[in-house]
Amino acid sequence: MKKITLYLILIIAVFSASCEDVVEIDLDKAPPKLVIEAAINWKKGTAGNQQKIKLSTTSGFYSTEIPTVSGAIVSIKNSTNVVFSFSEIANTGEYTCATFAPVINETYTLTVISNGNTYTATETLKPVAPITKIVQNNQGGFSGTDIEIKTFYQDPAGERNYYLYKYVYSNQVKSNLYVDQDEFFNGNAFFSISQNDELKKDDKIEVSHIGISKAYYNYMSVLLSIAGNSGGGPFQSPPATVRGNISNTTDSANYPLGYFSLNEVDIRNYTIE
Repeated sequence: MKKITLYLILIIAVFSASCEDVVEIDLDKAPPKLVIEAAINWKKGTAGNQQKIKLSTTSGFYSTEIPTVSGAIVSIKNSTNVVFSFSEIANTGEYTCATFAPVINETYTLTVISNGNTYTATETLKPVAPITKIVQNNQGGFSGTDIEIKTFYQDPAGERNYYLYKYVYSNQVKSNLYVDQDEFFNGNAFFSISQNDELKKDDKIEVSHIGISKAYYNYMSVLLSIAGNSGGGPFQSPPATVRGNISNTTDSANYPLGYFSLNEVDIRNYTIE
């Protein structure tokens, strides 16, 4: 019996050691692409003057770091040619502006000059309907035992609206994002819903309703579908090459990743009861 036990231990040890071997597969390395995170979000009830744009590049499959891009010239111009300049926080790839002036339905143009290339995009700042209430249901989900959260708003009548919903949970690293359009509830009260079956009493949730354009809706639909709605920022680890609305006017073939959007946002915080 002792001999059999010893053999089993040795076999398990051998297999365990084998499982720890790291096998790296040679992958084709594409030239790095510029990634522009330019989501200009105007939170209801604030001036919206503080804004930030991040620049980085794609990296190899096995890389654990996201390379930042410094030394770029970044600005946004409105339809009356007022220019809002963004200055880099030293060597971080983060560019900030403290004087941005958000106006609903105003059109803005982004310009990024980096490494001899000029990147541009034009977009309109979209409004969002205010959140009216948050309702908790303790008998939600397929099992009838999950805590379900619905966040309500009144969709404006007579116009097409597009939404991005974001739920951030205090008890989890991941967050939930999904998009919606008012094709079937135009002008009516509607809601977003928490897609999380791990909520419990005293957990905190930050709910964001974001007004977006039709083009941004289409872009995020594709991106979230590819990412499997796994949470986190949509540009943290691009799962595939999804082209946004930013063009390289110097070399059209060398297009960047990312999207330039301008959105009004309503945010509510809720504690599970």
